[in-house]
Amino acid sequence: MRILLSNDDGYFAPGLERLAADLAPYADITVVAPERDRSGASNSLTLDRPLTVRRAPSGFLFVNGTPTDCVHLAVTGLLDELPDMVISGINHGANMGDDTIYSGTVAAATEGYLLGIPSIAVSLTSKTGQHFGTAAKIVVDLLSRHRRKPSGAWLLNVNVPDVPIAGIKGVRVTRLGKRHKAESVVKTETPRGETCYWVGAAGAAADAGEGTDFHAVGLGYVSVTPLQMDLTNHAEMPRIAEWIDA
Repeated sequence: MRILLSNDDGYFAPGLERLAADLAPYADITVVAPERDRSGASNSLTLDRPLTVRRAPSGFLFVNGTPTDCVHLAVTGLLDELPDMVISGINHGANMGDDTIYSGTVAAATEGYLLGIPSIAVSLTSKTGQHFGTAAKIVVDLLSRHRRKPSGAWLLNVNVPDVPIAGIKGVRVTRLGKRHKAESVVKTETPRGETCYWVGAAGAAADAGEGTDFHAVGLGYVSVTPLQMDLTNHAEMPRIAEWIDA
C-alpha cells in the first residue's frame, strides 16, 4: 500500500515525523509537505509563480507552496505511482467545527479526496502537543480498518484528545460543531509607526452539543467526521428558483 503524507505545519513538524515513523511498517510512505508553517492556508493553490520541490535530510520532500499545492503536485505528476491513501497531519492543534474551512491540514486531505483518493486529516487537539503517538496509533487503527474493508473515496476529519492512548475512551462518528464569531482583531503598531492588525482568536464553541466533534473530544473520545465538498444549499434551490422566476 502507498500512502502520501502531508500537513500544514511544515515538513519539520513533530506530528508529521511521528506519523511517518509509525506508518512505515504498514505502507510505503512518501512525504510531500510545505517548506514552512502554512496553517490557515485553506484550499489555496499557487497559480502566480512556479513551485520548487526539494528533499530534506530526512528524505521528506518539501514544497515552497501550500498544503493543497503539495498534494496536487504529488498526485498529478510528481510521484511515479498514485498513492492509495492521502493522510494529512498530525496537526498541532484541533481542527473542529468552523476551523475546517480555514484549515490547511483539512485542505491537504480534501485535495486528495477531490482527486479520487481516500483521505484523512488528523489533528491532536491541544497546543501542548504531548501525545502525538496517541494520534498516530489512531491513524494506524483506521488504516487497518480500511485495509480489511475498503470504504471508497471518502474524506475523514479526525480529532484526537492529547492524552496517553490508555486515556482514549473510544471513537465516535460526529458532525461538525460551530463556533461563536471570532474575537476582534488586535490592533498594534510596527517599529516604523505603521498601524497593523493581527487576526483575533477563534471564538468559543457555540454548538458543542451531543453528536458534535467538540462534544466527543471534550469527553475524551476520538472524533471522526465524514466531510463532503458539495456546497450547494439544496433546500434553498426551490425558493431561489421561485425568486428568479418572479
